[in-house]
Amino acid sequence: MSAYREMKIDKSLYQRRGGFFRALEEMDPSADYRGTDLEKLTAFERQLKRFDIHVSGSASDPVEKFFRTSESAVLFPAYIGAAVEQGMQSRDILSSIVAAKTEIDSMDYRSILPMPDAADRTLADVAEGGFLPETEIRLKENLVHLRKRGRILKASYEAIRFQRLDLFAVALRQIGAQIARTAVEDAVKVLIEGDGNENPAEVIETAGSGTLTYADLCTLWGKFEDYEMNVLLCNPEVGNKILSLEELRQLGDGNRFTAPGTYATPFGALLLKSSAVPADTVIALDKNCALEMVTAGGVGVEYDKVIDCQTERVGITCITGFAKLYPDAVKVLKIKE
Repeated sequence: MSAYREMKIDKSLYQRRGGFFRALEEMDPSADYRGTDLEKLTAFERQLKRFDIHVSGSASDPVEKFFRTSESAVLFPAYIGAAVEQGMQSRDILSSIVAAKTEIDSMDYRSILPMPDAADRTLADVAEGGFLPETEIRLKENLVHLRKRGRILKASYEAIRFQRLDLFAVALRQIGAQIARTAVEDAVKVLIEGDGNENPAEVIETAGSGTLTYADLCTLWGKFEDYEMNVLLCNPEVGNKILSLEELRQLGDGNRFTAPGTYATPFGALLLKSSAVPADTVIALDKNCALEMVTAGGVGVEYDKVIDCQTERVGITCITGFAKLYPDAVKVLKIKE
């Protein structure tokens, strides 16, 4: 098969379980294109190619290209959602602090309750014929608090119809970045205060008032016995204090900046900065055990309005929540006043 498949698409695909992109993939499986020049494209990208819509680069089409036919118009809300998702990923701290991501189809969800204390994690000697100790996994008492976050895209069709899609995507990605920053605020609150199931983080204070020393970080590292301290999360001001410590400056290793906004510390922990973290606070965590992210669907776009060219006020939303997994996998260092 070297040509894309002709098929009927309509807005009912947005109502299917799993969303529009999954529905397209079920109708037009990528596996059918192996060995062709279309094998690297997703089902959505094949539909863009089918209607000759170019969404990026200097030769990107104007917005109105989506509305040449009633079927191609169906693709426009998905394009908006994908661009917003790109913006969320570009400001993605969450992937560095979330141990598991759970997608649900309702607004009610209970996470699991792990082993509560060290005694339950201890493996005692078992005599011949004896019973092995039990590990009980049960549901938490309180539901995960899901929040709906989003923005209203306010723009008339006349205002955007001649704008190039490449430029329009810049505004959409900024909306995604704003949504991502708000989600990080929710995650930080759960890491510090817990998720409503009596599991706040242990708080440790610095030895001196108003100062942060390398010894304080060493004390923090020493608090992790059953877990690894592989992430340090703080606001930019505290991040500057950490990077200015004499012990770190003596390393003289500029390539410890592993990516924009991230720094590998001598402890093997990645230093991340976010304005969502309170002042004079360092959150240390084991990213493999600390936090669960719960989402109810992906990026939501009011597809009916968009398809009907009524773009004056279109809601773009994302529903997320966070659950604390192992409380001991998170510690909070407070700089004393």
